[in-house]
Amino acid sequence: MITIITIIILIVDICSKMIVTKYIGFGESIKVIDKFIYLTHVRNTGVAWSMFDNNKYFVLIVSVIIIVGFMEYIYRNKPKNKSEKIAYGFILGGALGNFINRLVNGYVTDFIDINLFNYDYPIFNLADTFIVVGVIIFIIYTWRCNNGNKSTRK
Repeated sequence: MITIITIIILIVDICSKMIVTKYIGFGESIKVIDKFIYLTHVRNTGVAWSMFDNNKYFVLIVSVIIIVGFMEYIYRNKPKNKSEKIAYGFILGGALGNFINRLVNGYVTDFIDINLFNYDYPIFNLADTFIVVGVIIFIIYTWRCNNGNKSTRK
């Protein structure tokens, strides 16, 4: 199940980046909801919030270490719960999506541009969203397990 989810997430992410690259010019912005959501085509040579900008090889090496480490963790822990499998598939799919994009292009294509309560949030992509959703699912699952709901562990 983790593999299937990972592949689906990876395909959706790669396709979204290809569509943005093909139909939205670099630096161009398209209004989706005025003063809230835009599609803005940018390139991020770093990681979150452009940290380690222009350190391609460092970011690639760290990404490989994290992805391989995460895969090893999944293999050793053999999650049986559906929530864990979904969370891991989302996280792994998103991480692989950004890694492949960075490996092929030297940068990650970002395009989701949100302005929330007059804060212009850093532009991100679907892979980033999938990673965050996966982490949230895992946190909720863990919280439920640790708060007496033992049925979620099955």
